[in-house]
Amino acid sequence: MSEERASFGSKLGMILATAGGAVGLGNVWRFPYMTGSNGGAAFILIYIGCVLLLGIPCMVSEFIIGRHGASNTYRAYSKMSRGTAWKYVGLLGVLTGFLITGYYGVVSGWCLQYVYASVMGELHGNPEYVTSYFQSFSGSPVRPIFWLAIILLIAHYVIIHGVRGGIEKASKLMMPTLFILLLVIVVASCLLPGAGKGIEFLFKPDFAKVDKGVFLSALGQSFYSLSIAMGCICTYASYYTRHTNLLHSAIQVSVVDTMVAILAGLMIFPAAFSVGVNPDSGPSLIFITLPNVFSQAFSGMPVVGWVVSLLFYVLLSLAALTSLISLHEVSTSFFHEEFHLSRHRGAIVVTATTFTIGAICSLSLGNWRFMQIDGKTLFDVFDFVTGQIFLPIGGFLTCLFLGWFVPAKIVKDEFTNWGTLSARFFGVFLFLVRFICPIAILAIFLHQFNLI
Repeated sequence: MSEERASFGSKLGMILATAGGAVGLGNVWRFPYMTGSNGGAAFILIYIGCVLLLGIPCMVSEFIIGRHGASNTYRAYSKMSRGTAWKYVGLLGVLTGFLITGYYGVVSGWCLQYVYASVMGELHGNPEYVTSYFQSFSGSPVRPIFWLAIILLIAHYVIIHGVRGGIEKASKLMMPTLFILLLVIVVASCLLPGAGKGIEFLFKPDFAKVDKGVFLSALGQSFYSLSIAMGCICTYASYYTRHTNLLHSAIQVSVVDTMVAILAGLMIFPAAFSVGVNPDSGPSLIFITLPNVFSQAFSGMPVVGWVVSLLFYVLLSLAALTSLISLHEVSTSFFHEEFHLSRHRGAIVVTATTFTIGAICSLSLGNWRFMQIDGKTLFDVFDFVTGQIFLPIGGFLTCLFLGWFVPAKIVKDEFTNWGTLSARFFGVFLFLVRFICPIAILAIFLHQFNLI
């Protein structure tokens, strides 16, 4: 294409945008319940180790491919694959991001519904009411699809304004807001009576609960949380300048991502322990357990409880939206460059098709529940296929591609910015990408099918 490739306007904007792509429901929703289910602080320590050994090398690998290709994920892999079948690893990344946008948009819409419900005071009541509220809402043929449309249109609006005027500008607004909201709720949660037990659970390791499953869960969570193999990291890296230090950027993004995850735990566990709620409530933690927790924890201060609940779901919506924007951009840049559509038209194609996917997934939880595959709703099928099959396969193949197929000189040139940066950690990086990362990802993949 003849037009000049867009780029981020500042280092801060670049880091916030990339971190925003990684920070999402995986941090605020999945990380706390995974921590609660796997022994608290011991899981966090193992998770941090996994980020260092697996997450950062995989992220740098996608940075290298994205910046070298300076194009959408499919074309970036195509340029480095020199016409071989490896280019389809990039296409898998685009497809994965595209499919995730659809069903992830449904859950993101749920967050907006709960913001509305908090404003209207609909989440107060006994546990049975809150449970039935979620079941009734998520199975509705209208309300979830309405909120799906709203959040996709917000993401669409950001995307059509480009990299600097849309993605970077929105990230500079949303990410600081997300951090402020996190800190406010953390303080409120930690001041509750009995909150100390939750803080202790989060930061006092209990290695007696650690087994092979905890290690593999931590590996999987690090992969999920950092948005590896979804095309987001590779696409955003295509907007990096040639002066960007890729290793430092990966470390900074990982630090921000991990901080948000730990703060989310510090926000949830003290409140949960203060009212005697089990911290391993599982996936229902956000939409069923926490409304009850906030209602009980601040029962003597109903206005404070209402404010905390509202701020929490605003926070959750922001986290969901930052990830949704990055997922949308993966597909928009693909249609924009491969089909020579304008950015506006490419975004329309993505918004319309992912809305259709999301609507079908949402209906499969209610009126269209009869549409199942092997006993799973279409929503669960999309979640399973993308999260448990496409993501590990894409990450595994990316490591093999960069570690063994791409000439080491090209990788080193990108890693060191053509010799202007130190190559001290290059050997370690290459060893991790060639050996440790593929083995770890393969272990995750096999473990979920009980093969190891």
